Amino acid sequence: MLRGDTPNLRGPEGQEAPMGSERSERRFDSAHLHQFKMQNLKLKIKNFSFCLIILIFVFWVLNLSGCATLPPTQKALPTYSLNGTKYFPLISFCEQEGLTWDYDIFTKVITLEKNSQKIILRPKETIVLVNGSEKNLHFPVEIRQGIVLLPLSFKAQIFDPLFKPVSVGRLPAGPPLCKIRKIVIDAGHGGKDPGAIGRTGLREKDVVLDIARKVARRLEKAGKEVILTRSTDVFVSLERRVEIANRNNADIFVSIHANANRARSLSGFEVYCLSNSVDDFSRALAFAENNNSLNLEDTSFYNSSSDLKAIVWDMVNTSNRQEAQELARYLCRRISSELGVKTNGTKGGPFYVLKWTQMPAVLIEVGYLSNPAEEKMLNSGLYRQQIAEHIAAGILDYCQDFISVVKK
Repeated sequence: MLRGDTPNLRGPEGQEAPMGSERSERRFDSAHLHQFKMQNLKLKIKNFSFCLIILIFVFWVLNLSGCATLPPTQKALPTYSLNGTKYFPLISFCEQEGLTWDYDIFTKVITLEKNSQKIILRPKETIVLVNGSEKNLHFPVEIRQGIVLLPLSFKAQIFDPLFKPVSVGRLPAGPPLCKIRKIVIDAGHGGKDPGAIGRTGLREKDVVLDIARKVARRLEKAGKEVILTRSTDVFVSLERRVEIANRNNADIFVSIHANANRARSLSGFEVYCLSNSVDDFSRALAFAENNNSLNLEDTSFYNSSSDLKAIVWDMVNTSNRQEAQELARYLCRRISSELGVKTNGTKGGPFYVLKWTQMPAVLIEVGYLSNPAEEKMLNSGLYRQQIAEHIAAGILDYCQDFISVVKK
């Protein structure tokens, strides 16, 4: 064969090979390549499945050991609307939060417990006892068709602060925090009830209203929110005075009065705290203060209360009594050291406004209108200004001391 000649392709018998054999070889190579790709894909899928199984196993082991946990999803509580306020069922809430509960069908007292913490509440009441200390809900506990309902604010107001305390670091710079922000000043008597009357005709209702206004102005200048049970010469029943303090969730309650006695030699400034064990003089004074106003208005709301209410209030009063006694000492100290008048110290008495208020409460007797010398002093606008200044200063001293206790 000469160089450059085209070779003669023949088959095994010397015949020329068909051109279709080349196409057959190409189809074989394509099928083989497709098969190889499929095997490679299956291998990759098998490897991926193996890795996925390993990852699932590792996550399961970590989950068992507590190293990786998914946050539990809480089922939303059913809510109901009563008078525009949202409520949720007590039982559902207890089941969700792990609270044990007990409901006394006779006294209607509801007791919730968890981790040695105890909450006591009652339908139709806003007052709640948390480990014996009184708290106030914005809306009352309700009961509908046998189901006890808690206001939606119960969780934020009572439950979360007790069981989910927020840890805080260093307090930001600024004015110190103080729990005592809202103060009710109660000017005794008023309107058709003049209270005690001195020999010159000076009326208790006028004296104490003037002092109460001056105390309020001084406290407001110090940044406190002050609520007066009366700011004019009007009659306000005892139960209404109590309602004003309780509905406004006041931090302390100060009732201002002027004393009187048949023994005109008696004199002095004194402060009363709630006490059921008192002497005859304190009992008689409390009777006079209570009945001057109590019989003039209907008190069916309090008279219709069950024995349970008395029990609950006794628990509240026990908590508030110590704070009230501290406040009384601060007031007496200020009047004695700064004003220089005679002080008879702190006494106990079963005064209506002290018993039924839901916060530390004291009743001040600024002096005796039956004593000629003290009546003359109380008739002086300058003296009333001075005594008001020192009453306000005693309250602010107590607030400041409360701040330091909270800081500790």
